[in-house]
Amino acid sequence: MKLNFDMENVRVTEFGVGRDYNERQTFVAVPVDADVQAALREIVQATWDVMQKEDGGPVRYEPSEKHGGTEYLYLPVNDDLSAAIRDLHQAAILDMDSSALTDPSDVFCYFARLTDNNNRHLTALRRATQFKGVLKSRLVRFLTNSLKLVEDHIFKLDSDFDLLVDSVNVYILRPSGFEFAGKLQQAILDAVPDNIKMLQKDLVFVEFDGIEAYASKHPRAARYLASIKGQDKTNNIDKEKLGELCEKTGVEINESNGKLTVNAGHELGFLEVLDRRRYELELVKGYPERFKAGSRRPINK
Repeated sequence: MKLNFDMENVRVTEFGVGRDYNERQTFVAVPVDADVQAALREIVQATWDVMQKEDGGPVRYEPSEKHGGTEYLYLPVNDDLSAAIRDLHQAAILDMDSSALTDPSDVFCYFARLTDNNNRHLTALRRATQFKGVLKSRLVRFLTNSLKLVEDHIFKLDSDFDLLVDSVNVYILRPSGFEFAGKLQQAILDAVPDNIKMLQKDLVFVEFDGIEAYASKHPRAARYLASIKGQDKTNNIDKEKLGELCEKTGVEINESNGKLTVNAGHELGFLEVLDRRRYELELVKGYPERFKAGSRRPINK
C-alpha cells in the first residue's frame, strides 16, 4: 500500500493533544516551533518505514482478532470503526490551546497533522502512556558542569506513532493504541443493535433476541458481531449446514417454528461459528477433535 500523501513536500505541520475534559474527549492544537515540527515529520516518516518492513503488507483490522502489541494492519477510513479517528483527521480547524499541557494528567494522546503541497492531509497519533510516565519521574541534565533536577514539565516524543491516517485508510502499527484512541470498546457495544439488524436480514431463520441481550453486556461477543457484519458473508449461509456445524462443535441450539434458537450459555459459541472460528478435525479415525481458532485469516491460494 502507498500513502495518499507526499512526505517529501509537507507545507503545514500541526501538533495537538487529546484531553479528557469535563467527562468528554476533546482534541486541541498546541503551538510548536520549527524544530518540533521537523521532529514530528521525522517520526511520521519513521513510523511509515517501520510499517513497510512488515512482510506481505498489512491485513485488515478485525475487532474479533487478538492482535499482537505491534502489528501492521489497516482499516478503511470510512469504516464505522474509524469514526473517532476520522473526525480528528477531517476536522477543518482545531481550537488552539497553548495551555493544554498545563495539567498533563488529562492528556490521553498526542498527534501530528500534516498537509502537503497538494492540500492532502496525513494524521499521526500516539497514545500518551509514556508522556505521563515521564512527568512522574525525576529527570536530570548537565548545567554548569553539574547535574541538576529538571523541574519543568517534560513532554517526551516517542520514536514512532501508533497509527497514520490518509484520505483512504487508517494504517495501524499498534492495535491497542488504535482501539483506545478510537474508543472502540464502547463503539462496538453501542453498535450491537444495528449489527443484529443487519445479520437478521440475512439469517431470518435464527432467533437473535437472546444473542443481542448477551452481546450488549459482553464485549467479546459484541466484537464477534462487528466482525461478522464486517465480513459481509452471511447472505448465503445454509440453515442445515449451520445447524450441523453447531452440533459438531458443541454449540447447543434448538429449532422451533422453523427458527434456530441458541441455548443460554452458548451465545458466544454460536457467534464463533458464524465468525468461522469453530471447527472440527478428525486426523485419527473415530476421534474427532473440536477447536476454536484464535485467528481467522484465509490461506492464500
